[in-house]
Amino acid sequence: MIRALIADDQIMIRQGFTALLEPEPDIQVVGQAADGVEAAALTAQLRPDVVLMDIRMPGLNGIEATRQILQNPDTTTKILILTTFDLDEYVYQALRAGASGFLLKDASAEQLVHAVRVVAAGEGLLAPTITKRLLTRFAHMEAPPLALPDQDSPLTERETEVLLLIAQGLSNSEIATRLVIADQTVKTYVGRILAKLDLRDRTQAAIYAYETGLIQPKQGKQ
Repeated sequence: MIRALIADDQIMIRQGFTALLEPEPDIQVVGQAADGVEAAALTAQLRPDVVLMDIRMPGLNGIEATRQILQNPDTTTKILILTTFDLDEYVYQALRAGASGFLLKDASAEQLVHAVRVVAAGEGLLAPTITKRLLTRFAHMEAPPLALPDQDSPLTERETEVLLLIAQGLSNSEIATRLVIADQTVKTYVGRILAKLDLRDRTQAAIYAYETGLIQPKQGKQ
C-alpha cells in the first residue's frame, strides 16, 4: 500500500486529489496539509511514502518544506511537486532540493495515479516531455557546472553511458533496447549509479548529468 500525503493551500485541490487517489486499491491518502510547515510536521508524524507538494504555499513554501523533509537522512519519503505552470521558475529549485519529480495540476486522473506509483517506486518522474524541457532550461541556473574529471569518475564507461540515457529521459526498457541488454541489467546499472553518486533517484541522476556538464541541454531527447 502506497501511503500519500497531499500538501496544498487550496482545499479543493486537496479534496480533489484525495477523491482521485483513494479509490485506487494500492494507494491510501493518510493526511492533508495546508502549508509547508504542516506538511513537514505531518510527514515526520505519518511517514508517508509520497508527499504531493504544492510549491506556492503561505508561510513555508514547498521548496523549503521539501528541504526540511529530505534533510533527514533516514527518511524514505519521496516528494512529488505540484505546479500550475509547466515551467514554474521554482520547480527546478525543488528538484535540486531532492524532489523526485513534478506534476501539473491539470493532469488527468490516470497521470496523477501513475505519477504517485512511479515516485513511490523510486523511479523519479523524468519521462514526461515537460520534465526534460525544465531540466534543459534550468540546468545551470543556480550553480556553475562542475568539472567531471574522467580519471576520477566513480562510474565505469558503461555506467556513464546509462547515466547519459537516463538524463535524456529514457526508461529502463528503452535503455535496454538502445544498449541491447536485459531490462534487469539496466536496473542493476541504475542502482549502482545511484549508490556511487549518493543520489536518491533517476531525476537526481539526470540533474547530476546536466550540472556536471556530462550532458549538455541540447543533447536531451526531443
